[in-house]
Amino acid sequence: MPTDSPLSMTALTHAVLGSTFLISVAFGALMHRTQFCTMGSVADIVNFGDWTRMRMWILAIGVATLGTTWLAASGQIDLHQSIYTTPDLLWLSALVGGLLFGIGMVLASGCGSKTLVRLGSGSLKALVVFVMLAIGAYATLRGITAEPRVYLLDRVSVHLAGAQDLPSLLARHTPLSARAWLLLLGDGVGLGLSLWALWKRDGRDARLLLGGAGIGALVVGLWWVSGHLGFVAEDPQTLAAVYVGSATNHMESFTFVSPLASTLNWLLLYSDASNVLNIGIVSVFGVIAGSALHALATRRFRWEGFAGVEDTANHMVGGLLMGIGGVTALGCTVGQGITGVSTLSPTSWLALASIIAGGVIGVKYQAWRLDQMA
Repeated sequence: MPTDSPLSMTALTHAVLGSTFLISVAFGALMHRTQFCTMGSVADIVNFGDWTRMRMWILAIGVATLGTTWLAASGQIDLHQSIYTTPDLLWLSALVGGLLFGIGMVLASGCGSKTLVRLGSGSLKALVVFVMLAIGAYATLRGITAEPRVYLLDRVSVHLAGAQDLPSLLARHTPLSARAWLLLLGDGVGLGLSLWALWKRDGRDARLLLGGAGIGALVVGLWWVSGHLGFVAEDPQTLAAVYVGSATNHMESFTFVSPLASTLNWLLLYSDASNVLNIGIVSVFGVIAGSALHALATRRFRWEGFAGVEDTANHMVGGLLMGIGGVTALGCTVGQGITGVSTLSPTSWLALASIIAGGVIGVKYQAWRLDQMA
């Protein structure tokens, strides 16, 4: 997008952040309306054999993959400018971090996005999880737990000759172009997952359709805002390409681990002139606001506190595990499980599988703990 002055860059920043906020408000309201929850979907399967909410999540992945690959194939965004398609395939970090995150989300009664939704609807438990997740994430980005992440886990990786997304990988070893593979795989994976989600009667429930298709579409919408609306090929100040509103100068969509750390940092250091709003921080505030608005409008806003010492400890430990694991795995159930997977990144699929495995372990642990207390 062309710009010719600092004033136009300021206006563009406002447009990007304003659009992000509106999309995030819709995201929070939709999650609250449809009870979209990855942890809940795993628990439903393990405890009751009910796949309804899992079908909602799978539909969201399918829709996000279809929309994201279409945007990329049409040249509106460049998937190689996201953090998910770098040449380094951090497989061990994805597996270990995903496992920690999955266990943590069960102990904390929900993942990062669900924590924001619960916070918006009156949960003081979620406020504690928010703070603990943010502390764990910040420590793993640049604090004490960053050391083992960087020097033990991230070093066990596979360095590829180019981008790690599947279309690029296949294009380097077949006659077909990366764009052709992008269309084939994007349509195949997106349609395949969507059809599976909708195949049975319970998959065509109105709430499931609204939650799955809506969340997937909003992920695509934020990709467009960040990667197309917010892209400037030549910043008038630096003459370099820039993604306006991004904390890392990469194209981005929804993720809820590192942005929570950034939000806590922004609140604590508000008067620091270098501490500015970005897409991640604005999305956090937007999801909380969307959930709060829907909860108030439907009279479902309820104050919620801890039941006791063990409940408090579980949520605090769960928040820390999500912060540490989410940064290590480069994302959460939304950040890797929907946003990352929509780029057709192998690392994202590894992280997704590990998060689900961690969730199963967490649910099994909770069942065992209840038996011990009976």
